[in-house]
Amino acid sequence: MLKLAVLVSGGGTNLQAIIDAIDAGKITNAKIEVVISNNENAYALERAKNAGIQAMCISPKHYDSREIFNDELTKTICEMGIDLVVLAGYLVIIPPQLIAAYRNRIINIHPSLIPSFCGTGFYGLKVHEEALRRGVKVTGATCHFVDEGTDTGPIILQKAVEVLADDTPKSLQQRVMEQAEWQIMPQAIHLIANNRIRVEDGLVKIL
Repeated sequence: MLKLAVLVSGGGTNLQAIIDAIDAGKITNAKIEVVISNNENAYALERAKNAGIQAMCISPKHYDSREIFNDELTKTICEMGIDLVVLAGYLVIIPPQLIAAYRNRIINIHPSLIPSFCGTGFYGLKVHEEALRRGVKVTGATCHFVDEGTDTGPIILQKAVEVLADDTPKSLQQRVMEQAEWQIMPQAIHLIANNRIRVEDGLVKIL
């Protein structure tokens, strides 16, 4: 049974998609061990508690330095025996020591088809604002492993979403979540939990 730590910063819609997929049997051989947020007021923590999942806040604001925070977050995850770290709308830079300890065992969801509209500064509505500004006809979401770069780790799954003529950043964001993010993040977890993912030469192979 794969033990997951889901890291969140806000409402937790991707967390809910994972909870629902586990309950529906779309994710097998995995359970959420803990939900961790940097924001003590994140609604995602309430979602976790409502589902009977351990929830905690570990925030950089509560520590004297970013180094102490990085050590505490890494220590907490390692001591709980977590197998896979899932970033579900987590807006904090991942500690380098956590990336090193969990090489190809941290996954993230990004609301574009990487390598488009990704990297430093591209998060949340900003991604969709730029997609509309550029006039793209297709966007989507990408689930990828996390490395030391920003949105540069090996790509696991992508799903395309059509951009409509009357889209606003908010309507596009909602449709990308519903049609792509909430689909491919649970799918990626299921594949990993059932040993169907292998990383070779920086590329993901699905077995």
